[in-house]
Amino acid sequence: MFSPESLKELVTAQGYHYFEVVDQPEIIDDFIYKRPVVAIASRYPIVDTQAVKPNIELAVTLGLSEDFSFSRKILRATIDIPHMGHCDCYVVHFKSKRSMIELDEKNNNWSPEKTIIESLKANVAGGWGSTIKRGSEATLLMIDMIERRETTGHPMVLMGDFNNTLADGVLSHLLTNTLRFVSGIDRDAYLAKYCLNDSWDLFQAARSNEGNGVTENYDVDEADTANLEAIQKIAQTRTPTHYFGAGSSVLDYILLSCEFDASYHDSLYQVSAYDTYDRHLINPIFDRDGESTDHGIVLVTFTLRS
Repeated sequence: MFSPESLKELVTAQGYHYFEVVDQPEIIDDFIYKRPVVAIASRYPIVDTQAVKPNIELAVTLGLSEDFSFSRKILRATIDIPHMGHCDCYVVHFKSKRSMIELDEKNNNWSPEKTIIESLKANVAGGWGSTIKRGSEATLLMIDMIERRETTGHPMVLMGDFNNTLADGVLSHLLTNTLRFVSGIDRDAYLAKYCLNDSWDLFQAARSNEGNGVTENYDVDEADTANLEAIQKIAQTRTPTHYFGAGSSVLDYILLSCEFDASYHDSLYQVSAYDTYDRHLINPIFDRDGESTDHGIVLVTFTLRS
């Protein structure tokens, strides 16, 4: 987001009367900006807002520099949510996959082959540098969230553009669900309290539980069962949030603590709907979508459990 005041005006008109940022974009010239920042808008009171600061001592232990910083400041807003009370909501935009090394080809008298070779080397090394940065940002944030949870006990929501899938290993620790050398009973209890869940997984689990309830209470023939399974299979296909060339992937996520997990005995809400708004990507109209985001927007609905 480049223009906080303009966005604040737009979302306020939609009923989001609480709006916060923890940084400002850099102005290059008049109305030309770079280095976008994250923001949060809420219908419910935001009682506290902070920029998350990395643990430098831990960063050095991990082999990072003493001046490590997040590529974009991470916003933590504590929101007073009905029936739940204070909930810590984190908004992120992790380091992109763009190479950290840029070549100045114009000032080098390289042959075409040399230019290609140097570009390849910069792409390999710079891409890995961005991966290290992205994974380190996620790690240091997760440590801060665990420490915050230990101190306050607040429910947690982590959302934003992760610039990575959660499945390839770089960010998979955000969904850590294993702990070695700890007894099973203690392990499961504390993992549930301090770890995060993908809202998509919680939605699918809730749908599955509801579907099982339907088939247990009603008689269905084989044809009906086949149709139900086909519908559920289609419904369980996750819509991409980003397209590049002929490929697509999910880069945008909403991760939730156990208070939003219907299988957790003390949960307050459950994920009752999960959608990805992508009309501006699939069927764009310039007058309407010319200044839209190039990502799909993840939408999650919570229902209060009875």
